[in-house]
Amino acid sequence: MATGSQWLSGSRPRTLPAAFAPVIVGTGLAIGVTSFNGWAALLSLIVAVALQVGVNYSNDYSDGIRGTDEARVGPVRLVGQGLAPANQVKRAAFASFVVAMVAGLGLMLITQKWWLILVGLACVAAAWLYTGGKHPYGYLGLGEIFVFVFFGLVPVVGTFYVQALTVNAGSVIAACGVGFLSCAILVTNNLRDIPGDTESGKRTLAVRLGDSRTRVLYLALVIASAVCVVALALTYSKSAVVALASFALAVPPVRLVMSGAKGRDLIAALKGTGTLVLVYGLVLGIALALN
Repeated sequence: MATGSQWLSGSRPRTLPAAFAPVIVGTGLAIGVTSFNGWAALLSLIVAVALQVGVNYSNDYSDGIRGTDEARVGPVRLVGQGLAPANQVKRAAFASFVVAMVAGLGLMLITQKWWLILVGLACVAAAWLYTGGKHPYGYLGLGEIFVFVFFGLVPVVGTFYVQALTVNAGSVIAACGVGFLSCAILVTNNLRDIPGDTESGKRTLAVRLGDSRTRVLYLALVIASAVCVVALALTYSKSAVVALASFALAVPPVRLVMSGAKGRDLIAALKGTGTLVLVYGLVLGIALALN
């Protein structure tokens, strides 16, 4: 049986900024249009965090039983390294998904929008099928699309919608900015794992692009997120421009990635990108709340 610290390591807490940031930004947008709803914001956060933890455990389980994690260079994986029974990790994933769905049901009751159930089911299905099922799309190089949609567009626009009951251009632009940075986390992770993924047959986008082009993609995603801030400042809220200051935190991870760092040396870039996402979301959310 795994210890508590091993379970925490298996849930890969470094990825949680990808859950907090979009909810902060979406709530900032709602405050900016005087539509803040504390219960809706809290439930949105529970959904986002539960889905993030769920997809982490799901990936741990699915990659583990496939043998993908046997030569992994990053933090510990519960199933791949024999730290916990596969079925136990699978139950942890499903438990997280149940928490997300219960919180989502609460959002449906608050908004009286029944179709939100369909959005929730799509989120859970996408989380499981990322590395689970017979044909996991994460093994086909489509993981970045999943992250952009379900850790960028859906949580930012969704958090704003369940409070304001509308969608505007600002929420979509802001969602794209968060989505690009969330993708940068995945790209860094997959860049580090190119050798092991290639050997195990996991055809991530990084494997398909190769080392050099994956590094360029990482830089492009960071720049694209900054461009979204500029677009927000020009078209929606001038105060959004202060979020550009958060990109000072991008310098260390960008240097590591673009200098050719490999293997364990990229773990610092992964952590740095996670910190960037969280600070970016926090600063942008506060700026949009002051709109």
